[in-house]
Amino acid sequence: MQGGFEAAGDLATGTLIGHALDGAGHGAVGEHGHGRCLNCQATLQGEFCHDCGQAAHVHRTLWSIVHDLLHGVYHFEGKIWTTLPLLFYKPGSLTRRFIAGERAKFVSPLALFLFSVFLMVATFESIGGPFFDAEGDSKQIRANTQLSVPELDKQRALSVAQRDRAQAEMAALKAQATRVQATGGDEAAIEARVDALDKRIDKLDEDIDGIDTAKSLLGGGKDFEKGFKDGMNAGKINIHTGSETLDARIKKAAENPKLFFYKLQSSAYKYSWMLIPISLPFIWLLFAFRRDVGPYDHAIFAIYSLSAMTLGVVGLSVLRAIGIPTPIIATIFAFGPPLHIYKQLRGAYRIGRFGAAWRTVVLLLSAIFSGTLFFIAILNVIA
Repeated sequence: MQGGFEAAGDLATGTLIGHALDGAGHGAVGEHGHGRCLNCQATLQGEFCHDCGQAAHVHRTLWSIVHDLLHGVYHFEGKIWTTLPLLFYKPGSLTRRFIAGERAKFVSPLALFLFSVFLMVATFESIGGPFFDAEGDSKQIRANTQLSVPELDKQRALSVAQRDRAQAEMAALKAQATRVQATGGDEAAIEARVDALDKRIDKLDEDIDGIDTAKSLLGGGKDFEKGFKDGMNAGKINIHTGSETLDARIKKAAENPKLFFYKLQSSAYKYSWMLIPISLPFIWLLFAFRRDVGPYDHAIFAIYSLSAMTLGVVGLSVLRAIGIPTPIIATIFAFGPPLHIYKQLRGAYRIGRFGAAWRTVVLLLSAIFSGTLFFIAILNVIA
């Protein structure tokens, strides 16, 4: 229940912030203004100040607060239904039209982006994501999938026995190969079998190491998180990324994963705007020799694209919640973003099929890099 209230609060906050940034309305509308504007002291010439835009008549009642709230939400909602169809079916047209000056009928890119991020957080808190359940179901999932220490011991003993048999067979084959070689025979078939056994032994060794790591994480049957801490403190679990600072931050985050993921969720949408400047250099490089487009055009493209991806994740989360099979969701998740980027590139920048195709591939690769930079930046903030 608490998660539902938090989700509703996030959604309402996102709507109001989006409306505020969208610039719809500046106060209550009243009678024909006269005198001076209460905000900037300019001489009034109508119902709104011609200098700052504030309404000439300002209400001071509780009902005016309710009116402003309803006006903000429903005005934003009205623009949403004009913007969303174009965002998903004609994203290039929407981007180009907004840049060209058609702005009163559409939600502004930044307002839509903030709304979509808050909506995604609210969705994750209430029903979960496209491939995971809400936080309330995580304990049950974990209880159903986590092996016990006795089960791990049984699996380890089986792997050790298989490895010992493979090693004995390989030793016998090597001895046979030596005898065949001494008589001048062809030992190629024997060597091929030895190579296959060698690979199998390596795989079994990896399995045994993995089981040993899992046992250290469980701490001999204790709590998972305590076992993880004990494993790191004992040196059984090592983290090597090539950066000592990053290793230290990851280790600190892993010591209290619940707190880390709470901070990650809280900070991800707070700093989600960082994805915009991170992605801009990659888009600029794709059109570095185009004189008719500039940084503003690339920013609008990036913000609308990020909004579409975020709202797409929300849509897939809803589909999962109503029982749509995971393979269908995975297919949409895999092919939806490339198709959307391709269509937006063609429409926004008026380029051909080939030009849009190779730029789509580059943008998808740069999105992975941008996401990694964003995660590292968030990790430096919260860990």
